[in-house]
Amino acid sequence: MQYVSTRGSAPALDFENVTLAGLAKDGGLYLPEAWPTFSRDEIIALRGLSYVETAVRVMKPFIADALTEDELRDLCTQAYGRFSHQAVTPLVQLDHQHWLLELFHGPTLAFKDVALQLLGLLFEKFLSRRETHLTIVGATSGDTGSAAIDAVAGRAKVDIFMLHPEGRVSDVQRRQMTTVLSPNVHNIAIAGSFDDAQALVKRMFNDPDFSGRFNLSAVNSINWARLMAQIVYYFYAAVRLGAPDQRVAFAVPTGNFGDVFAGYVAERMGLPVERLIVATNVNDILHRALAHGDYSQGTVTATATPSMDIQVSSNFERLLFDLGGRDGAALSEQMKGFEASKAMRLTNAQREGASRLFSSCRIDGDEMAQAIRWAYDGSGQVIDPHSAVGLGAALKAEIDPAIPVVTLATAHPAKFRDAVERATGVRPALPSRLGNLFDREERYAKLSSDYADVTGYIAERATPRS
Repeated sequence: MQYVSTRGSAPALDFENVTLAGLAKDGGLYLPEAWPTFSRDEIIALRGLSYVETAVRVMKPFIADALTEDELRDLCTQAYGRFSHQAVTPLVQLDHQHWLLELFHGPTLAFKDVALQLLGLLFEKFLSRRETHLTIVGATSGDTGSAAIDAVAGRAKVDIFMLHPEGRVSDVQRRQMTTVLSPNVHNIAIAGSFDDAQALVKRMFNDPDFSGRFNLSAVNSINWARLMAQIVYYFYAAVRLGAPDQRVAFAVPTGNFGDVFAGYVAERMGLPVERLIVATNVNDILHRALAHGDYSQGTVTATATPSMDIQVSSNFERLLFDLGGRDGAALSEQMKGFEASKAMRLTNAQREGASRLFSSCRIDGDEMAQAIRWAYDGSGQVIDPHSAVGLGAALKAEIDPAIPVVTLATAHPAKFRDAVERATGVRPALPSRLGNLFDREERYAKLSSDYADVTGYIAERATPRS
């Protein structure tokens, strides 16, 4: 299995090298050169398997000979052994049609753990084979940072520098990052939005003067290995609801398009997905793009769903590439135009291709609160605001009542206690496994969003390329 860049001019890489590289050298994102496909019988064979065994079967075609099946099984066993629920990503029924897929039973209480616990182990495995020190640089709107830090803290041959927008993540999200005092962990709060942080990270990868000095890698969903691990729970959930005999729809709260793109890959692999409902908050660039072909950057509005306060969705580029005939040169020009003007129109092929599988919905703050109350009043389920954006979109979608609709519950409600309490009157408690989070010492730097300031800080602390 080889991986190619969405922008067409970076060298193709195998799985090990694409995992360690993260972003392609031409500024694009890596994708498999062809989608592996599962037959109906192969999907049926997933019935009754544990999450670990499902993960091994779904991911092995992407990994090819970079790991043996036993090595992959061992890494998955380690990664998912840290989850508090034996099903890893359990399904919870809300009514006759609607279900929640709980993705927050990992160590940092967010769906990012499903991928990042594995990614940390992949980094460690691949680095043990070579004399290389890795410098991870990432941006987070809240959950990626804590999950990535937990996954790599204290690991050999890795340093992590995580940028978050100061004052725009919840107190729980911030403390889950900044109270990890391992010497290889560096937290940076920047003045600005997540989009500003993400732009800084992309610029570092594309700056040869900086990237040439360090072995840079990424943990954001621009890293293919992270996205690959998220494909698994679509198969795991759908099979439990009757696939391949039963089609299933998924509602996905998303800002950066990684989680829902994993659902697109699952469908391309043969999973009978009826529809992918893209749920956005008022920062609705994805809704505008899918509904009207208008991919134009607006001003980021701070909301009660900070992980979705994004106006540039990195992974959308992967979809545009796949729907546009995989023409890297054409997409490169399209993305350069967007980066220059902050606006672009989707081509007819891109819009028509997306409409085959995707619909979208914009959920504002009132609708989000209504969805939290609906889940609590109707089934006693307490959900977080991001999951509520997904549920609000699911409830608005016109899906055949015979088809189950699964909303991805992306974070534990205790990570956003204030918003949940306002909607329900119930203040969710942090799970005991988080212990004394609010009593721990915090450590992080506060910097401007100036590129020289941020890269200077990292360069003083990172291990140079040998």
